[in-house]
Amino acid sequence: MFLATIVASFLITGAVITSCSKETEQLIPTKESAPVSDAPDTTETVALDTVPPEPEVKENDSLAELVSPSQTIVSIMNDKFYINGRPTYEGRSWNGANIEGLLMNSRMVQGIFDDLNAETSKLFVYPDGRKWDANRNTNDFVAAMDDWKAHGLLAFTLNLQGGSPTGYGNDKGWINSAFDEKGELRPAYMDRLERVLNKADELHMIVILGYFYFGQDELLEDETAVIRAVDNITQWIIERNYQNILVEINNECNYDYDHDILGPDRVHELITRVKQAGSVGRNLPVSTSFSGGIAPNSSVISVSDYVLLHGNGLRQPSSMTDLIKETRNTSGYTRKPILVNEDDHYNFDSPDNNLVSAVRSYVSWGFFDYRRQGENFEAGYQSVPVDWSINSERKRSFFTKIKEITGY
Repeated sequence: MFLATIVASFLITGAVITSCSKETEQLIPTKESAPVSDAPDTTETVALDTVPPEPEVKENDSLAELVSPSQTIVSIMNDKFYINGRPTYEGRSWNGANIEGLLMNSRMVQGIFDDLNAETSKLFVYPDGRKWDANRNTNDFVAAMDDWKAHGLLAFTLNLQGGSPTGYGNDKGWINSAFDEKGELRPAYMDRLERVLNKADELHMIVILGYFYFGQDELLEDETAVIRAVDNITQWIIERNYQNILVEINNECNYDYDHDILGPDRVHELITRVKQAGSVGRNLPVSTSFSGGIAPNSSVISVSDYVLLHGNGLRQPSSMTDLIKETRNTSGYTRKPILVNEDDHYNFDSPDNNLVSAVRSYVSWGFFDYRRQGENFEAGYQSVPVDWSINSERKRSFFTKIKEITGY
């Protein structure tokens, strides 16, 4: 009974005890609401407006089992990102632009990629002649993360249904989903995800974790399965106490999804659902993205903890500036971070480019690179198989610029 009382008091105070390094060891305040249950919903229908019940605290449960150590905790205050209670890039400015509180990032969505279609997986043979290997891919990903961080990259986008393994287009028959048709989690994917999240936690890096991707969402049989998938992965995150995650419900919600609840008119329902699940003793910021050059609608902006933008199609840096202004002027926007996590425009040696325009507007920016036709294996971070190291001209140019801007 004594332990149960401790745990109850712990939750009521709205604080999470963390095991960090001495300089970051502290109590991190969190929001207050009801937590999710310890088990996924197994009924035939999942009610969207029903939050799973609070898990039962048993007298023989240990506090360590309920709240495992987390080295990295992301939080948001107004329009700034914080890691372990300190603003990112603390005190940093670059060419007169304030960098403190931004989150420089890169689109690395294939970190746990696999193709469960035996026929199409043959497309992803390595240059050394070996067949596609999902574990090799994740091992290479994890091995590269130290170098990314050393250049000032504090975040990357990882997707549970990946992205197009050919850069653009996702309709060739490959099957890449951490969810099965019922919305249950596939253990092999979760094992790979855990390896990435653990390494990110160790490095004090943030993972922008996408749940769904068009071209793969139709693998879930119906809306009930979609909702169950959201509950299952959110519960999985909470149970393991990962606090270095920003949730992105789906990549470009206004583009060709089979399930209405993943579309722009209803996706705010899932954003709200994740927020409700993660709001007691947890910090799980959530948002979703729209296609390149499109400002999110007011229903999404108003419920999101941060705002995601894509820069695809914005060929002029001034267009990036205009998109950011439009977003801030959209009904429902209040002071919160704006983060670009996909942009395939570069010109980093130029004094004016999309990255620089975003930074001048106090917006975080994310690199999207894929292998163009005829390019070598080293090129791109989305085309499968991926070389996760920094050894192509575009990659070096991006990371050199980020290192300059962030002062790493």
